[in-house]
Amino acid sequence: MYMDATVNLGDIARLVDVGRAAVSNWRRRHEDFPRPVGGTASSPLFSLAEVEKWLRDNGKSFEVSPADRIWQRLRAADDDLRLGELLVEAGREIQDAATFEFLCQRYFEAHSRRLNLTPVDVAELMVRLVGGGPVTDPACGVGTLLMAAGSGAGQELDPVSAQISALRVPGAEVFAGDSLRANGLAPADAVVCDPPWHDRAWGYDELIGDPRWEYGLPPRGEPELAWVQHCLSLAKPGGRVAILLPLAAASRRPGKRIRGNLLRAGALLGVITLPGATRDLWLLRRPVPGEPPPSKILLLEAENLAEIESAEASTRIIDLLDDDVDLSPARHRDADVAAAFADALQRFQAASPVLPSLEPASGTPMTTLGELIKAAPGDEPVTSPTGATYLIDPELLDPGFLAGALRAALAKPASGSSRLDVKRTPVPRLTLAEQRAYGAAFEQLTALEESLRAATAAGDALVRLGFEGLLGGRLGPR
Repeated sequence: MYMDATVNLGDIARLVDVGRAAVSNWRRRHEDFPRPVGGTASSPLFSLAEVEKWLRDNGKSFEVSPADRIWQRLRAADDDLRLGELLVEAGREIQDAATFEFLCQRYFEAHSRRLNLTPVDVAELMVRLVGGGPVTDPACGVGTLLMAAGSGAGQELDPVSAQISALRVPGAEVFAGDSLRANGLAPADAVVCDPPWHDRAWGYDELIGDPRWEYGLPPRGEPELAWVQHCLSLAKPGGRVAILLPLAAASRRPGKRIRGNLLRAGALLGVITLPGATRDLWLLRRPVPGEPPPSKILLLEAENLAEIESAEASTRIIDLLDDDVDLSPARHRDADVAAAFADALQRFQAASPVLPSLEPASGTPMTTLGELIKAAPGDEPVTSPTGATYLIDPELLDPGFLAGALRAALAKPASGSSRLDVKRTPVPRLTLAEQRAYGAAFEQLTALEESLRAATAAGDALVRLGFEGLLGGRLGPR
C-alpha cells in the first residue's frame, strides 16, 4: 500500500495542462523524472509529491486543485476495491457539488471497465424523449440518467453505486436492491433505463408467473425483454419509456412473440440504432385503455443524435408482423431510403457555412497566454478543450478571446517536440475592444467548423443513400 498520493500520466498532463504525449516525452528525455511507485507497465503510478518537486525543479507551472488533492488521497488511502466506499464517505462530508462530481469523474475513469456508464449526451436525449424530468430509472447505476433529468427515483443492485447516485442527485430518491426481483419504485410518467445486458441469472425461474409479463414470458436468454416489460409496468397509462438495448434484441428469434405483441398493442413506438451501431434505443409508451394503437413505427439508423428528435414514424407495423418480427433498423433501411435521402439533402443544404471576415494584419505586438491570464485574475471561469479552467476578470480579459486563443493554441501543430506549454503560446497584445472583435472572429471560425462537420456528415449520407437507392430501385435520375 502506498500512503503517498499517486498520479498517473493522464493526471500529470491535466495538472500541467499539456497533452499526455508531452508527459511521456518528459519520461524519455529526463533521467531525473520520478520513477513509478505502483500501477502497471502500461499504466504506471507516480508519487504526487515527487512529481510536484520535479515540476518545480524544472520550471514547469502546474496547479493541483483542492479537489484533485482529495482524489489522490482517496486513491492512495486504501485498496482499490474499496475506492467506491471511500468516495461515498467523502461525498457525505463534501458540501460542494462540483467537487464531488470531479471526484466521481475520476472514479469513473479509474473503473471504466467495471461500470456501465451511459454517455451523457445519450442520457440527456433519453430524458428529452420521455418528456423531461422527473424520471424513474430501475437500473440507475451511478445516476447518469437521473442526473440528466435533475430529479426522480431510481433503484440499483450495487449498494455503492446506489449511494453514489443519491449523492450526485440530491433531489432523487434512490433505493438499493434488485429491481426485477424486488421492485421498490412507484408508477411514473417517464421511465428511462440502461439495464445490465446478457445477465442469464436475471430471475427467470422465480418470476415465471409475474404479472409484469403482459406481452409474454421473457425467454431465459432474453433478459433485455424482461427489462422492457418491467419498465412498461413502471409507466403510468400514456407514460413514455426510453431504454437502451443490444442490437440483437430487435431480431433474436426467441423474442419475436414479445416483439409482435408490443407492436400489436401499440406499446413500441420506435427502435433507433445509435451512431456507431453499438446499441439500440427503444422508445415505448404504456397503452391507454380504449385508445387505438398507432399504425406506424419509427425504425432509424441515426447518424447523429440531433436527427432523432425530429424523426417521424414511417414504417407500417403490419409489414413487420411476419415470421421473424425483425425490428432491426438496418434490415428495413431500403424501404425508407428515398425519405432518408431527402432528409439528408435538406440537412446538407441547411448546413451552409458562414465565412468569417478576416484580412491581413502585421506589426501587432505580442505577449503570451500565460501573461494575459496572470494579469487578469477574477471570478469568471474559462475552460480550455483539455478541461483546465482559468478564472479571469472579463473587464480585463475578454472570455471569448481567451477561449478562442486556447482552442487555437491546442490546434497548432507542435514544432520539434511533442511538448506543448499552452501558457507560453504567443498571442496578440490587444485592447479589450480589440479582444472582443477577435473573440467574435474565433466564434465565427467555430461556427464554420461545426457547419462544415454537419455538411460533411450529411454529404456522406447523401452519397451512401444515393448509391443504395439507385441500386435498389428506390431512387432514379431526373
